[in-house]
Amino acid sequence: MKNPLKWFIDVMIPEKKEILVFLKRIGVDTRFVSVVYPRLYINNLRFSRFSRKKEELFLKNYPSGEVIRSSLFQKICARSSRVLGDSLHPQERVVIESDLTLKNKALYIILEPFTRKYGIQIIKKNLKVEDLDQQSDYDFDSLAIPLTLDEEVKGVLERIFTGKKIKLQSSEIKRGKVRLIYPLLNIPEKWLEDWLNPENEADPVDGEELSPEFLLFLEGVVPQVRENILKSSQFITKKSLKIKKSPV
Repeated sequence: MKNPLKWFIDVMIPEKKEILVFLKRIGVDTRFVSVVYPRLYINNLRFSRFSRKKEELFLKNYPSGEVIRSSLFQKICARSSRVLGDSLHPQERVVIESDLTLKNKALYIILEPFTRKYGIQIIKKNLKVEDLDQQSDYDFDSLAIPLTLDEEVKGVLERIFTGKKIKLQSSEIKRGKVRLIYPLLNIPEKWLEDWLNPENEADPVDGEELSPEFLLFLEGVVPQVRENILKSSQFITKKSLKIKKSPV
C-alpha cells in the first residue's frame, strides 16, 4: 500500500514543471503568469492569453489550484516591469531575503515569471544588503531589495526635513561584486497591502513610518505626489552625478 502522505504530495501538490507543460499545451503564455502553486497569478491578462475557458480546463485538471485575476496585481507588475526591464540581466542568479514578509513574498511572485522570460534563477537566503561586505565569494549575481515607493519617498522627505542633501537609497546599484535591484521601487505600500493582505490582518508591510499624515495631505493637493517626488529626486541625483563626472 502506498504511503498516504506521499500520495497526497504527488496528487495534491504537482510539480511546477508539470503545471507549466499543461499550461503551454492549452495555449497559456506562462511568461505572464506567476506560478506559485496552488495559486496562479495573472500579471498580464492579454499577453498571457489565460481565458476563462482555459481557466476551467486548468481547474478541471488541478482542482486544488486557484487562478488569481487581480487588476491591482497587474498594475503592480506593469510598474515593476519598468524597473526590471532595465535592471534585470538574463540568466542571472537573484537572491531574495528568506524572511516571510509581505514584501519578500511580493518579490518572489513578481520575479517568478522572469525565470521563463529571462531564464533567471531565484535563490532564497537569509541575507541582507549590509551582510554583503562580510563575504568575498558569492554563488549569486544580484540581490533584490524590497524597497517600496513609500520608503524611498519617506527617506527623501526625512533628509529634506533635517537639512541633508537628497540621496536615494535606490541610487546604490552595486555592493562589492553584487548588483542591487529594486523591483518594488515604483509600488506604493498600500497596493501591496490591498493585494496580499486585504483584510489588514497580522503581517502588515514592514517599514518605517515618517509623517504619513503629511503624505496624505500632499496627496490631496498634488496627484501622484509619491511618484513625482521620486522622479524629481532621480533627476537631481542624475544631474549631481553628471556634475561630478564632468572635467574641471
